[in-house]
Amino acid sequence: MAIKFQNIRVFLQTSRQLGLSDNPTSIPRSFLSYRQTQVLTPSNHVRSILEVSVGIGGGCNTFILCFNNWSAFMCGLNESIFIDTAHSMVENGLLAAGYNRINIDDCWSNFDRAANGSMVWNSEKFPNGLPWLTSYLKSLGFTPGIYTDAGNKSCGGYPGAYGYEELDASTFASWGFEYLKLDGCNMPTGTEAEYKEVYGLWHSILSKMTKPMVFSESAPAYFAEASNLTDWYSVMGWVPEYGQLARHSRDTLVFNSTLYWPNITGWDSVMFNYGQEVRLARYQKPGYYNDPDFLDVDHFDLTLDEKRSHFAIWSSFSAPLIISAWIPGFSAEEIEYLTNKDLITANQDPLALQSTLVSQDGTWDVLTKDLVNGDRLLTIINRGENTGSQSFSFHKIGIPTVSAAFVKDLWTGVSAFERKQVTANNVPSHGTAVFRISAERGSCDSIPTGMIFNTYSLTTLTASIGYLSWANATADDGQTWQIGPDNTLKPLSDTNKCLEDSGHGRVDLTSCNGKISQKWDYLYSGNLKSRSSYDCLTETDHEEVVTSQCLYEANSQVLGLPSGITIMGAKHKL
Repeated sequence: MAIKFQNIRVFLQTSRQLGLSDNPTSIPRSFLSYRQTQVLTPSNHVRSILEVSVGIGGGCNTFILCFNNWSAFMCGLNESIFIDTAHSMVENGLLAAGYNRINIDDCWSNFDRAANGSMVWNSEKFPNGLPWLTSYLKSLGFTPGIYTDAGNKSCGGYPGAYGYEELDASTFASWGFEYLKLDGCNMPTGTEAEYKEVYGLWHSILSKMTKPMVFSESAPAYFAEASNLTDWYSVMGWVPEYGQLARHSRDTLVFNSTLYWPNITGWDSVMFNYGQEVRLARYQKPGYYNDPDFLDVDHFDLTLDEKRSHFAIWSSFSAPLIISAWIPGFSAEEIEYLTNKDLITANQDPLALQSTLVSQDGTWDVLTKDLVNGDRLLTIINRGENTGSQSFSFHKIGIPTVSAAFVKDLWTGVSAFERKQVTANNVPSHGTAVFRISAERGSCDSIPTGMIFNTYSLTTLTASIGYLSWANATADDGQTWQIGPDNTLKPLSDTNKCLEDSGHGRVDLTSCNGKISQKWDYLYSGNLKSRSSYDCLTETDHEEVVTSQCLYEANSQVLGLPSGITIMGAKHKL
């Protein structure tokens, strides 16, 4: 169940990639909602619409909080693990906190199908059978899920579903499962087009079922670390149309990870998947969630502060919270953070926005997003090796019109009335502070504010005195940008200046004048497109800022932007 990637690009300590070659990593395992947004009319006027998103799989937004056995047990699963886990989740408050799904991962079946082609559960591992187990779990208040693979064999070498999609879907439903995780090992050709065809087929089958299943897709993970990310972006573009969540990159560490990840710590693993997640915010929307993989709560190589950070960061992303650990052995401290009501509320905010980067400097990562009631969520990660404190102005975090606000520490539950800035005090090494900011009156009236960065090279659009460049992140105000309602881009270092398409590939920072050459549209593809030339912002091989013909999901043009802006070609906001 392991694959070796060459030239892995990671997101550690600085915002530039570091090379890790020959480090093995496991094969990835993998409504009706309303929101108001803004669209451009043909005459380029902005108007508000009420957007309705409809999807399959269990009601509004389908937030995923659950247990999966993989990281703790891999192929050593059996019936008693799920029964004991379910009982423990009832007793320790995890079920009451919202963790109401229990999912079976790979290796649950026999190595051969039945004579009629149907899957057969391993009767030694599951002596009472899977229909009995699903019924029992439901009697306790849980919704059961099951795993299969889109290819000829699963990652563990068990029968895959390729060519048996209709039969397997019917079988899983008859056994009582309501959630399907579809992995992507051992596909016949492994092309992006093939994955799209097969996952699209599963979507069609599941959508037509009397009781549609939640559909978890692992397809993106098989394209995440290529030297050319075009296929990764392409897969990420279609998975939201097929399912409710998608694994986008490698596994978080499993219990025996040092056997095949000898040079990666538990914190490295968390930060790697975090670094993949921040590149993909534009795809997330109500009813679909980017999945950065499991919460490895009892992993031996994570400190309590790192575990709490793992949970807090995933919560700020509105990511699925899938615990993969031996839950009956959890400490009181672990249960306490996993059931933190304020963080779970932020995770389940109906806007389903993913927090995006405001700044990075190698030690402090700062992320923000809006919440449905007009509050602002602020997440501050200390990636350094020492305890530290840091302050951030309201201007920096996208609420420049707010002079004073109530700031709630989501770890302690304590609120304070603050003016002009938020201070994170004594954040431990690898710790994370999370604050909910409420304006003294009404909404925070945020302005989308944050980094504009190349999601391949991880360089950041930087406004320096006299020139623009793509550079390493330093948290300088010239690397934090305001995106105005008029589609202008202004660096916080000088908000009287706007990014301008000067023509013939040249990009400058000039006094804001309202001309069309200073207006830019962010596309679902990740392109930032000039309204004057219709060319796209581009990073050259020499880190120069230019415009050039818009290309399809090209490494040089796919950008990450701050949360809250309208995405052209999509029916949701970033």
